[in-house]
Amino acid sequence: MILEAALLHIKPGLGPEFEAAFVHASKLIAAAPGYLGHELQRCLEHDDKYLLLVRWTSVEAHEQGFRQSADYLEWKQSLHHFYQPFPTVEHFSRVYPPPPG
Repeated sequence: MILEAALLHIKPGLGPEFEAAFVHASKLIAAAPGYLGHELQRCLEHDDKYLLLVRWTSVEAHEQGFRQSADYLEWKQSLHHFYQPFPTVEHFSRVYPPPPG
C-alpha cells in the first residue's frame, strides 16, 4: 500500500463550495482500480488549507490508472479550479510500524 498526500490551498472563501464539490468527486476516485480509501482534512489554523490523503495499492494505480481515466477528467473539472497554487502530490510508503507481511 502507498499513501498519496496533497496539501491543497483553496482560493480564499471557497472552502464550503470546494467541500461540496469534493463530496461528488469522492465517488469518482473511489471507483478507481487500486483505490483503497481516502480522507480530506481541513487545517485548523488556516480555513483555506486542506490535506488530502489517498491510499492506493501502488503508485501505478494512481498515476497510470486513475490519472489516465475518464473519471480523472471529471475530477479535474470538479476540483482543479479551486486550487491556488496547484498542489504538489507525493507518494509515501510506511516505515513504522512495519507493514504486514
